[in-house]
Amino acid sequence: MRLTVLSDYSLRVLMYLGIHDDRLCTIAEIAQSYGISENHLMKVVNRLGQCGFIETTRGRGGGLRLGREAKTITIGEVLRATEDDFQLVECFGEDSMCRINEPCRLKQALRRALNAYFAELDSWTLADIAGNRKALSAILDHAPA
Repeated sequence: MRLTVLSDYSLRVLMYLGIHDDRLCTIAEIAQSYGISENHLMKVVNRLGQCGFIETTRGRGGGLRLGREAKTITIGEVLRATEDDFQLVECFGEDSMCRINEPCRLKQALRRALNAYFAELDSWTLADIAGNRKALSAILDHAPA
């Protein structure tokens, strides 16, 4: 399974805001720090705002900040909000055409694996993954222009 760019960038934005929780941040500075497109980040920020992960302030002196404390945002929650499809195999869907759907144990094994995946990610918070604030700041705050 591979995460979408939306999820990847969402986690990066949240980490950046988590290590800079003492001030408002801008899309431009986050984009520059990671070397990614401002236009793409605007879509990401919009989604994060809709989900309540961040707050945005428009206008002069505006910017972004976390919408909740970092310790209350789990990685699993972010991925559920940013990924559209966790249907690992066709038979996870309601319209499954698989001939062995009922007796198949593969579906059960994959479902348990997916549940374990989310159980692990639900045990990690934004505060956990951004806990090495100094190391992350040293890299992100000195990114080339």
